[in-house]
Amino acid sequence: MTDALLASRRKTRQINVGPVTVGGDAPISVQTMTKTDTRDIDATVAQIAAVAEIGCDIVRLAVPDREAADALPAITEQASIPVIADIHFDHKLALAALESGVDGLRINPGNIGGEANVREVVQAASSNKVPIRIGVNSGSVEKELLAKHGGPTPEALVESAMKHVRILEDIGYHEIKVSVKASDVTRTVAAYRLLTKQTDYPLHLGVTEAGTLIAGTVSSSVAMGILLTEGIGDTIRVSLTDDPRQEVRAGLALLRSLGLRGPGPTVISCPTCGRTEMDIVGLAAEVEAGLERYYIESPAAPRPVVAVMGCIVNGPGEAQHADIAICGGKGKAALYVRGKHIQTLPETEVLASVLKQVRNWQA
Repeated sequence: MTDALLASRRKTRQINVGPVTVGGDAPISVQTMTKTDTRDIDATVAQIAAVAEIGCDIVRLAVPDREAADALPAITEQASIPVIADIHFDHKLALAALESGVDGLRINPGNIGGEANVREVVQAASSNKVPIRIGVNSGSVEKELLAKHGGPTPEALVESAMKHVRILEDIGYHEIKVSVKASDVTRTVAAYRLLTKQTDYPLHLGVTEAGTLIAGTVSSSVAMGILLTEGIGDTIRVSLTDDPRQEVRAGLALLRSLGLRGPGPTVISCPTCGRTEMDIVGLAAEVEAGLERYYIESPAAPRPVVAVMGCIVNGPGEAQHADIAICGGKGKAALYVRGKHIQTLPETEVLASVLKQVRNWQA
């Protein structure tokens, strides 16, 4: 069913962001961006660890000043996934980032001070073939292109991106990936479709300034879902005004829904109602997060269906069909395994018990 939905993957060049290959037939990777102050090393390292734990492949950091750049060596040394430095306006920050051992840069060559500065950055990047993402969004298009096209149209976004690509190509650098993000679905899809006709560099997909959790996830999923089914896209980010872990979860769920990522946990949970006497919303989220971590550590482990139900109306019936099920009550819950009631647990022991049952599950 999924195969019939998906067009053949677009053939693109391959680049390497640290150990993660992007483009060609490599798996589509999931990215996020830290929301911490990069100058706060401990907080930034902790946030990178948190997103890596749930399956993030690549993380990007804002580098707005020299103090942030000075923090990068300690951050890259402790990061377990590739780190990309997001640089604007000051090419010296890009040079400092490259010296710190980052795995990629996100820049616009046109805003870091002229060809001499671009050449200096490219020369530094070329020693380790550090890739550079040309990232254009609807808020960064040059004034002359806005005037030419009547605003940040798909054509303006693509012309801006290709202008910056040619700056690198003229210097002889081809370790490039490209993004053209608008803040709405229609322009984003149109821009990427247009871009695919002009370049074979790998594409980073996303909707810029997508919004809060629900609105941002929906618009990002619609835009990227359309493009991915057309075979367009090599790496993605769901941009949300929220915790970066939510961005990663949304990205993984999107790829899994199209069969472009290996399966994750299968958690069935009730929508809750006035009969619910346990925090089913929180419990279901904790179970899903715990299983996500477990499957990252043990990707070959069996994946039983887990049900988290809030009351006795539908709970026992769902428990008959799930492999492992919890039926919540007041301060306690019934645990079912393979349709049989095993025990009744205090609410405080439910999460640990479910995770234990999954770890001990036999295919």
